[in-house]
Amino acid sequence: MDLIAKERDRLLHRTARVFGLSFTIVSVICLSLPGSVDLTTLAICVPLYLILGALQFMIGRSRSLGWVTGAFLTGFLIIILATALPVTSPTPSAISAVTQLAGGSLGATAIVLTTDAARRVALVAGFVVVSLTTALVTLTSQPISRTLGLIVLGWTLASLVGFWVSAGVPQVARRIASIGRAHRAERQASETEAQRRQGARLLHDTVLATLTLLAHSGVGVAPAAMRQQSADDARLLRQLRLGATPIPQSSGNYNLEKVEETVLGTTLESVKQRFGRMGLEVSWHGTGQVLLPSEVLDAFLLALAECLENVRRHSGVTEAHVTITDDETTVRAMITDAGVGFLLDDVDSARLGFKESVVGRLKEVGGRARLFSSPGSGTTVVLEVPR
Repeated sequence: MDLIAKERDRLLHRTARVFGLSFTIVSVICLSLPGSVDLTTLAICVPLYLILGALQFMIGRSRSLGWVTGAFLTGFLIIILATALPVTSPTPSAISAVTQLAGGSLGATAIVLTTDAARRVALVAGFVVVSLTTALVTLTSQPISRTLGLIVLGWTLASLVGFWVSAGVPQVARRIASIGRAHRAERQASETEAQRRQGARLLHDTVLATLTLLAHSGVGVAPAAMRQQSADDARLLRQLRLGATPIPQSSGNYNLEKVEETVLGTTLESVKQRFGRMGLEVSWHGTGQVLLPSEVLDAFLLALAECLENVRRHSGVTEAHVTITDDETTVRAMITDAGVGFLLDDVDSARLGFKESVVGRLKEVGGRARLFSSPGSGTTVVLEVPR
């Protein structure tokens, strides 16, 4: 709220500067018209107008009341001198200059005197002094009702601007706070949903895959490989139960150690070994020494592992080829098999495997996946992630 109050005061002072300078310029133009006042009076008043303008300019740059007080006193002095120095009665243009100064230029100070009780007392006192003084010095040249009417109009409009801004800023602050609360609630919901999706992916890629293998009696998988995989899954579940958030460093291995940047070539071998134990021979082609940020590498390897798991489970073959290529902006992996293939239209869009573990993962790090297959012609999946 302190920041909101400062912004409110800054807005009020800048508004007062524009308001005051506008009427000061009009007033000095009226006083400078030929025949308005004698040259001696004009020579004395013009420097005071310049001082008044400088003080009003500073009002817009500082919240100090010293500049407001200085501008008020300078304007009050101009009113006295512009009407007292001439040996003859003030001309209509001089009266207009004085009225513009009293009702507009000095009335602008009311904008910054509306924020608290002490300033409002100063506002009333200043209004009374200016109104009575101006009415007395112009009494012989202009009806008092006209003079007071113009001054009251100027000070009232300025006061209304001040009160309107002072009342409107807190409402804006409350609306901003309400939007902030809604944004925080939405962000929390998004983070919760992201955590739920991440947990679902982890379970799908590990525990569910192992349970599916057990349901098929572990056909084609050595008992030692089954025990190793089950132990890894049990360790993951234990970490989740204790409230940890496992961070994968390589496919099939989950731990709590975060690596900022990892060489891709040091992790592909672990993927190959894992699927070798599960009965799928993986042949690697292309580069194996590509640097990727940790979160991108995690998504890339886990999506790659899920594609290989689909080959192992659904293709009907025991061999897959993975080709890794890269350029200045992108790292790609092409996974191919010579299996039975399938019609793309027959893939259930709600299946968690490809939609979440591959497409969803890559999308979160700015990547994408493309799938090509047809019955009897095998399957090719292209994975792309930014460097």
